Amino acid sequence: MSDAPRPLPQPTDLTRPYWQAAARGELLLQHCPDCQRWQFYPRPFCLHCESGAVQWRAASGLGRIYTYTVNHRAPNAFMKQRLPYVVAIVELDEGPRLMANIQGDAALDARIGSRVQVQFEPVSEELALPQFTLLD
Repeated sequence: MSDAPRPLPQPTDLTRPYWQAAARGELLLQHCPDCQRWQFYPRPFCLHCESGAVQWRAASGLGRIYTYTVNHRAPNAFMKQRLPYVVAIVELDEGPRLMANIQGDAALDARIGSRVQVQFEPVSEELALPQFTLLD
């Protein structure tokens, strides 16, 4: 294992609820009670109806791979030890899409449309990264 530091997200006031939930093993997304739409990434208002009443709600953590790539060249020293690895855009059952790694023994079997489920990779005392594993 390399001693190279892993680049980590830096929570802000707006994103802190998302990262705190991830550290607890829960996927939270913003939901608008006015138009009933979900959104990701976090914003101070609803993208669909511009309501300022967005709320954090638990998401199912289930979705499908919308698109993906298999990386064979690492962007940094930390990721070099994980080659090859899969990065995907996951379309959650709630609708929003987010980018994450596909992990697990079958990760290289990822295909567009594959069903996935969120899991959380602890990376520090305060942070865990949402990642996905294949269900199919």
